[in-house]
Amino acid sequence: MSTLQAIIIAIVEGITEFLPVSSTGHMIITQELLGVQIDEFAKAFTVNIQFGAILSVIVLYWKRFFQSLDFYYKLLVAFLPAAIIGFLLSDFIDSLLENVVVVAVMLVLGGIVLVFVDKWFKNPAKDQSISYPTALKIGFFQCIAMIPGVSRSAATIIGGMTQKLDRKTAAEFSFFLAVPTMFAASGYKLLQNYKTITPENIDTLLIGNVVAFVVALIAIKSFISFLTKYGFKVFGYYRIVVGVIILVMLALGHNLTIS
Repeated sequence: MSTLQAIIIAIVEGITEFLPVSSTGHMIITQELLGVQIDEFAKAFTVNIQFGAILSVIVLYWKRFFQSLDFYYKLLVAFLPAAIIGFLLSDFIDSLLENVVVVAVMLVLGGIVLVFVDKWFKNPAKDQSISYPTALKIGFFQCIAMIPGVSRSAATIIGGMTQKLDRKTAAEFSFFLAVPTMFAASGYKLLQNYKTITPENIDTLLIGNVVAFVVALIAIKSFISFLTKYGFKVFGYYRIVVGVIILVMLALGHNLTIS
């Protein structure tokens, strides 16, 4: 993987990780267009640059992370369903991750949901505080994102909206929940693949994390503003287009791989 390829992939990661568009689908297309050789380091790279994206949430909302222990307890409650189900179904989830068709189909289906979701949840509650039961229910929605192509961001935001949260509050809680979830997933993968990181390629990994961090900062700020004003419909249509592109590429014989 060249430095330029690493920067482009990190930009895609930073933009798509917190948007309801599925970073997995975008990684598939980006790697194919760039002609990236999918070796062990490339696999580790696309997972470990999530650390940069995680850091962007902490920096952007640092005051919220120091407000109270109650904040962390609710994140723990929301995180537990994914941790438990992910552990129990790890082999099945890994088998789904190898199926690019699943990613493409879920992109399209998820896009259809986003086109209509604003009409389904029009009346958020006046009280936008998040209770423990609400946090737990959002946590179960996050489990849906174990199916590749669903989008963790979309699943958790919609989960929040089903609990009468407005789009902004649901999106922000989704970002907070991403920190323990992505840290656990990335840390686990790092332990599995740490031998692929060598003195020759560690600079590439560091550059990728810095780029993902900066781009994710911009993406989060822009997304909150856009979502508050315009809702999900644009993201829904966009997901449908990306899913169709992947299906067309597969039909034309492209060997698409999830790293």
